[in-house]
Amino acid sequence: MVSRFTNILSEYTSKYYLAIGALSSSVVCPALLLAAKKKTKKAVKKALEESTSFHDVASTVWNFPLVVVDSSPVTIGKIIVGIALIVFGFFFSKYLSRKIARNVIRRFIHDKGAVATLETFSFYIFLSILTVFAFNVANVPLSVFTFIGGALAIGIGFGSQNIVNNFFSGLILMMERPLRVGDFVEVDNALGIVESIGMRSTLIRSVGNKHIIVPNSSFLEKAVVNLTHDTNKIRVAITIGFAYGSPVQLIQEILLRAAEEEPKVIKNHKPFVIFRDFGSDALTFEVHFWIRIGQLMDKDVIESNLRFRVNEYVNQAGLVIAFPQRDIHLHQSQPISVKMAS
Repeated sequence: MVSRFTNILSEYTSKYYLAIGALSSSVVCPALLLAAKKKTKKAVKKALEESTSFHDVASTVWNFPLVVVDSSPVTIGKIIVGIALIVFGFFFSKYLSRKIARNVIRRFIHDKGAVATLETFSFYIFLSILTVFAFNVANVPLSVFTFIGGALAIGIGFGSQNIVNNFFSGLILMMERPLRVGDFVEVDNALGIVESIGMRSTLIRSVGNKHIIVPNSSFLEKAVVNLTHDTNKIRVAITIGFAYGSPVQLIQEILLRAAEEEPKVIKNHKPFVIFRDFGSDALTFEVHFWIRIGQLMDKDVIESNLRFRVNEYVNQAGLVIAFPQRDIHLHQSQPISVKMAS
């Protein structure tokens, strides 16, 4: 076949050179045309041989068996096709689970945490199905997982315990739901909102718009403060110190008035005042009240508004908010001598 193709190509090449010679010159040298014909024939044959050789090498590499499982060889080509399909399946599963969560699940479930959990589980299900499908399309036998499982077990024994621990901790968090997407939690004494619960870690956004990545196992091994586990209503308090000698009953009335007039304080939970302590510099009072939080800054904003009101009413009443001060008493057996330096 190669010889026939070479003869045909060389024939057309000879005609091409004859035509060029006829157009360019009235006298054509037969020896030059013959040499060109032979040279072209050799070049085409060599190119075809190299092309055939490259194709054979590529085919050999593509079909090279890495391992044989159940009399079925797992070749390099099957592995490449399988990996490509799995990568495609990963992104397709993510896209499909997000679409289902946004367009279908949210119509029946209004809890953001439940929607996020169902979205994650649907992603895992789609990814598992597409992974099995990818292996079938690539003609990779499923019994190869026995070999992979053995290698994975060895890897777990040598340092993958943390990854597996975080993965299963994430599944427990999504099933038991002590922590949900949208919850307000305290991490390292910083308030933040849970944005996502992933396979390995949980993403929390703090008040300063900083993202904190926390391993899932930390939420099961340590105590976690979840401010909105059952409801978005929380009780907060602000502390204020007044100078000694201030009328405590008037202070109580002012603090209650400021809390009751704040529009974002829940009205069906009455605020109350606690006389906390006789401090070293002040009489310490606390005013407690209930609020609803939907955004990260809600708590700080409401507390700030209440402090503005308290300061205004205290100034109107002529009271003094205490500040740190010290009285120094000197006991000397003799008067202290004072000298003026010129």
